[in-house]
Amino acid sequence: MSPRAKAEAVRELSRDEARRLVVRAQLLDAERPGDIVEVAEQIFTIKIDPTATIAPSEQTIAWSRIGWSYESGQLKKAVEQDRLLFEYDGRFHPASALAARVAQMRTRVFRAQAAGWMAANDRFRADVLARLRAEGQLIATQIPDTSQVAHKNEAGWYGSNQTGRMLELLSYLGEVGIVGRQGRQRVWDLGERVYAGVPEMDAEEASAVLENRRLQAAGISRQKSPWSGVGMAGVPVTVEGSSWKWRADPAALETLDDDPGGRVAILNPYDGFLFDRPRLKELFEFEYVLEQFKPKAQRVYGYFAHPILVGDRFAALLDAELDKPKENLVITAVHELADLDADEREMVDAELRDLAEWLGVGLTFAAER
Repeated sequence: MSPRAKAEAVRELSRDEARRLVVRAQLLDAERPGDIVEVAEQIFTIKIDPTATIAPSEQTIAWSRIGWSYESGQLKKAVEQDRLLFEYDGRFHPASALAARVAQMRTRVFRAQAAGWMAANDRFRADVLARLRAEGQLIATQIPDTSQVAHKNEAGWYGSNQTGRMLELLSYLGEVGIVGRQGRQRVWDLGERVYAGVPEMDAEEASAVLENRRLQAAGISRQKSPWSGVGMAGVPVTVEGSSWKWRADPAALETLDDDPGGRVAILNPYDGFLFDRPRLKELFEFEYVLEQFKPKAQRVYGYFAHPILVGDRFAALLDAELDKPKENLVITAVHELADLDADEREMVDAELRDLAEWLGVGLTFAAER
């Protein structure tokens, strides 16, 4: 084969291989990671969300990978003491990605509405920065709202106080940063202090770094996909029965045959694995609809149903809720999407027992299975 032909050769993957790439990239095979930092380094971002029918997303995402040995305090320690993770834009990120993130912050350009609001509140912006400079680390409620113009809040994401909105936008520019949390409230400081000593990186290099890290987390993704943001990172591959143009992580391809086997994994609805809905349908034949924002009468699987992965297929959806006063995890239903055999059902039940044990509560099935 000529050098040119060899360069243009594209590896063909079966659907089983493609799914295995995804499952392994997301640390959901039989070989579990050791700690939260290892998880973040591989899956790249850990979504933060307070919705906690069972546990907040950032905690469930970690438990789904690590299992019984994960303790919730490990995350706080990694962020606030060891500084091996950092919070930005509603997610925890590995510190190894900090330089690329900061480079992107410095070139961030807002859309017209946000840019106009910032321009109209130039004095407010200066007041927020001055307060942080003078007093150091603060939560939003400790910073006065001196805004000149209120943000239009049709979506209802922000209250009438404008400080939170200003801090969010300043964080996208790197002018402020998050150094920790008091409960669910973020603790803010000046970006020049939070990001002191971060190496310089130009925007083009930063973009390439982030695209490669996203592909590492994905394993395989449609090229230039707006859902995954991998651009043209990695190498081209084809997938059996799919007409899509795919990109795969070359490091993952090299170890594809080293298969440790599968397991059962219960996934939080905000797990990054689930974000790329078109890929879920294309590779896993799974159409996931989060029913959180549907009227109760229209829900089929439950308010916050957690998908259950068995090996490399989505086999069920878990409708469950933690009853804190009674210290009990109540399983309303395990909706089987395909018939589970006796061994698979026992594996699912064992994972549910492990989940309850991790939460430190009992386990109750609301209906006999």
